[in-house]
Amino acid sequence: MNSKEEQKNLKPSSRRRFLKESAALAGLAAVGGIRSAQAQQAFGLPAGERQVGWVPEGSIPQQNILRDPWTGEPLRDPEGNPVVDWTGSPQWEKYRQGARGLGGPLYGTRDKDFRLYGYRSRYVTSTRIGTNGANCPMPTNIKTPFFSLLSPLEDQMGVITPTSLSFMDEHGYEIPDIDPKTHTLTIQGMVDKPLTFTMEDLMRLPSVSRIHTVECNSNGTVNHSNRLQPWATPGDIYGELSCNEYTGVLLSTLLQMAGVQRGASWIWAGAKDSTNHTKSVPLPKAMDDAIVAYGQNGEPLRPEQGFPLRLLTPGWEGVTNIKRLARIKVTNEPGPFLREARIYTTIRGDGKIRWFQFMMPPKSVILRPGPSHPVPSRGYYEIRGMAWSGQGRVRRVEITTDGGRTWKDAQLQEPVFPKAIARFVFPWTWNGEEVTLASRCTDDQGALQPTIAEFAKHWGTTPEWFKTPRSSVWRFNVIQPWKVAGDGRVTNAIFTV
Repeated sequence: MNSKEEQKNLKPSSRRRFLKESAALAGLAAVGGIRSAQAQQAFGLPAGERQVGWVPEGSIPQQNILRDPWTGEPLRDPEGNPVVDWTGSPQWEKYRQGARGLGGPLYGTRDKDFRLYGYRSRYVTSTRIGTNGANCPMPTNIKTPFFSLLSPLEDQMGVITPTSLSFMDEHGYEIPDIDPKTHTLTIQGMVDKPLTFTMEDLMRLPSVSRIHTVECNSNGTVNHSNRLQPWATPGDIYGELSCNEYTGVLLSTLLQMAGVQRGASWIWAGAKDSTNHTKSVPLPKAMDDAIVAYGQNGEPLRPEQGFPLRLLTPGWEGVTNIKRLARIKVTNEPGPFLREARIYTTIRGDGKIRWFQFMMPPKSVILRPGPSHPVPSRGYYEIRGMAWSGQGRVRRVEITTDGGRTWKDAQLQEPVFPKAIARFVFPWTWNGEEVTLASRCTDDQGALQPTIAEFAKHWGTTPEWFKTPRSSVWRFNVIQPWKVAGDGRVTNAIFTV
């Protein structure tokens, strides 16, 4: 019997089983479609299983079985078989070498051909940063109703954060599995005509595609566990930030279709998740540049990024960028929600309380050199970094190589988009002496990233107050310095500039 006849006579469940067990989530490498006995032998499958096209569960290395990030249990397909990522395993290496020697594998369906989606090199290992500071690809506080995974900014190249490395803050207990065919967005409240949109309805409307940041308002806050550590990296400090291209429909288009009534001044945007996460947004922002997004970086939103629909409020605090957007209510007042009344209010050092704060201030950070990228030797070194502001475009970035005594302009690399990351570079020659490097950003509204002394004065307190556990300050955008030691090692030098 030839290989085609063997495949024809296999039960459908057997073919699906091999596909499911050999595919990685999010398009990682798959080893499906190995049809000939010679290729299966090169792959290293147990002899008794070579002709049936699947690997028994007992033969699968435990580290290659994909697991639920919250429960730790193996992920399984509808037939109960574990979902497996063979990438980097000895079996995968045998398969790659054998397939190359045999002239390449025979490819069947689209799903079986890993070349049709792609996977990164096994030498590229950057992952999001867990909330306990350890590099990990899954939540570390798995049973709490909120967890955060940070972007490893020190490894970012360019202004776009890869979707797989974009930060995520999850307000619910789980990431829901939503069928886009049944998902709807309802607009109601102070409107002339309440409307309900399906995903197909939204896809038919005029669309926009824009590059913007999403940033948590606690990004850079000093009471984060790793913020003050000498080894803290840009990702540890500013990792609640990512910059992506978003595609969708302007919210103003939908509101105009519904007809906003006179006297309306706010919207309540709500999610379809385990906590019904809801946030109030002033109507002028909703009618300005807010986007109901269904795409990110050229593909549909990922589940952890809000699939199938999210609200994007460019430049504003991340909590207003509602994931899994399902309802919008037009009103004349902000809502009585937990995240309005308590979580996102701030007590100043002088005892005053800040309530509604939306726009994110200018920030910048040097990525190279940094704790993950020491200076290898004396001589020329191009300093590289990123700057961003929720108020508009980055207009200027300055660099100090002497601890803040003098500042020189860095080069901004075009194009510079509004409310997005801008990349900057600065030529530097290191003489081998200990130095303190830092950057500061000015946006097109004239706002300048402050020193710690300037920031403390604005808050009516002293720099020392920010070293205490009480200093839960959002929008903490002080200058971030790095100390370069004589041997090239780089450490966090917060509060020195």
